Amino acid sequence: MKKKKNFDDFSNEYELLKTLEAEIEKGEWKSLENSEKETLKKILKKGAEAFEKKKVISLRISQRDLKLLKRKSLETGIPYQTIISSLIRQYVEGKIKLEI
Repeated sequence: MKKKKNFDDFSNEYELLKTLEAEIEKGEWKSLENSEKETLKKILKKGAEAFEKKKVISLRISQRDLKLLKRKSLETGIPYQTIISSLIRQYVEGKIKLEI
């Protein structure tokens, strides 16, 4: 039996998309309506963002903010570094605004 690949098994977005296309052609996936295809493309684009290289940075925040952030992390089950990264991405994409 052939082992199914995980997203981590692909080296880039192109390889993932080519593999998915090949599986679709083999009949391993059901055909989608046009609206479903557009939704899938959006999902794949978001997933491909996970392949982006990460850069380690140093960030100074107050102990209180870090404590509260870690508490939120425990409540949501989302790692606190992922929360920080997500907030930064949403800000740079204009999805949230900074108020000082």
